[in-house]
Amino acid sequence: MQQNFPIRTGETAFLFLQHFIKMLKAGGGADVVIKNTFLSNTDNASVSLRKHLLETCNLHTVLDCPGGTFQGAGVKTVVLFFEKGAPTRKVWYYQLDPGRNLGKTNPLNDADLAEFVELQKTFADSDKSWSVKVGAGDTATFDLSVKNPNGGEAVVHRSPQDILDGIATLDAESADVLAKIREMLSATDKVMR
Repeated sequence: MQQNFPIRTGETAFLFLQHFIKMLKAGGGADVVIKNTFLSNTDNASVSLRKHLLETCNLHTVLDCPGGTFQGAGVKTVVLFFEKGAPTRKVWYYQLDPGRNLGKTNPLNDADLAEFVELQKTFADSDKSWSVKVGAGDTATFDLSVKNPNGGEAVVHRSPQDILDGIATLDAESADVLAKIREMLSATDKVMR
């Protein structure tokens, strides 16, 4: 199958991305979900595919998604928004932060994307969005890494004592759960005799 693609790779997502680019007509657009490592991997296939994407398409938006956004992905993902027919001059990034952990029981919803949708209309800058001119970065690797220049929220680190207290609490909870399981097994064992 790889022989059908100009950029040979064992990464299925990269083959699909090449297929999408090839199948689009000039002016046609696509939105593709892919592992965020695609933006910065330095292997030949990643570099070649990023170069091809930037030279043949206008990659106008990269939506950086938190872990758990897409079930089954197992890794952080990004959504690439692009149109075929003109090279990329500038990429607008948006760092999605719904303020909660996402997952099967707590999926992404329309409200989580409202600010992204509004800001993308004009590619406006904010604490969560910024633009980068293509060529301003590394043209040897065409690195498209998502790095918010606004820094986002300040990271508050817990004190070592807080961490130790948390571990002790979790250990106590685990011990309680194990004791209850042992009781149930012991009761079941007595009934079986």
